[in-house]
Amino acid sequence: MLAGPTTTEELLAYLVAFDTTSRNSNLELIGFVRDYLAAFGIESTLVPNETGEKASLFATLGPAGVGGVCLSGHSDVVPVDGQPWTSEPFTLTPRDDRLYGRGSCDMKGFIAACLAMVPEMKAARLATPIHLLVSYDEEIGCMGVVPAVRKLGVDLPLPRACIVGEPTSMRVVDAHKSGMAYVTTVRGREAHSSMPQLGANAIFAAAELVGELDRARAELVAAGDPSGRFDPPSSTVQVTVIQGGTAGNIVPRECALRWNVRGLPGFDEDALLERFDRFAQAVVLPKLKASAPEAEIVTDFIYKVPPLAPQTGSEAELLALRLAGQNRTFAVSYATEGGHFQAQGIPTVICGPGSIDQAHKPDEYIEVSQLRACERFLRGLIAECVG
Repeated sequence: MLAGPTTTEELLAYLVAFDTTSRNSNLELIGFVRDYLAAFGIESTLVPNETGEKASLFATLGPAGVGGVCLSGHSDVVPVDGQPWTSEPFTLTPRDDRLYGRGSCDMKGFIAACLAMVPEMKAARLATPIHLLVSYDEEIGCMGVVPAVRKLGVDLPLPRACIVGEPTSMRVVDAHKSGMAYVTTVRGREAHSSMPQLGANAIFAAAELVGELDRARAELVAAGDPSGRFDPPSSTVQVTVIQGGTAGNIVPRECALRWNVRGLPGFDEDALLERFDRFAQAVVLPKLKASAPEAEIVTDFIYKVPPLAPQTGSEAELLALRLAGQNRTFAVSYATEGGHFQAQGIPTVICGPGSIDQAHKPDEYIEVSQLRACERFLRGLIAECVG
């Protein structure tokens, strides 16, 4: 392990220096965290992915066999490709009470603050354990944490509450939307563009599918958000990528649509998918098959992130509100790993340093004051877990 880091800022500099863009392995960062914890006599468990190229880390500080509080954060970051950074993305750069670097806000700042508090956690006589979970692949569908979450209450301790440290400006978030992503592939038949009757135009068919998704989007906007808590105030549908065609004089054989849905808690995504598929098979596909019997329209699932539903009065909510000194919770439209913990029966909230407004952008930064606020929050947690 590299020697020396003790403060949140020092630890954050080490974490940012690991290029854990989701396409890369996170094992060097996980090894750093594991060695750091081992220096304090804390054992950790790794939960690798199927290839062994990535892993989540789980560690417990305090007594065994007692339900504790889990602090969870993801180690992966989004790419910097093509972004106009004014400083080196993987070198933490201080400027004007801000710390710039990829992942500084989303969400290595939270992990760094948790690690900086480890000596205090270790020195305290914790009656309630504090668990640390560092995951992977959150940025590409929140799926990396799932193998570790499934072990909670089986091979690993089941926490009484979970706090996911996504950047909320240290506000307590008790609800977020779900996230589903799909790719729909239309296959028709190629022909010379001067003889379109001999082919089946996959792009025309895909355009009809986009129209159906747009109608569904408009209906969801009209239905709104009965809770009045979300911005934008509805479930949403977006077509994000269209790829198709070969050349300007060829009737296109194939076209693929990537589309996603962000659903309010309680939203029936299965009903939307069934509606879309009915339209594809009953309305669009017969037109293709009229000249190309081999034509097909196939929709494949990419990922699904469950929503986080409010659990008013849960241990996680009451604890986080106490620690943050707040008396109300908030809702956000982005998805997090929190829904997976809640689906495992663990009361969960989202609360962490930094603003989501800075995430995924060039010159991503976190304010030093946010790190100090997170440290105060964690010191309060230590005091609660001693009591």
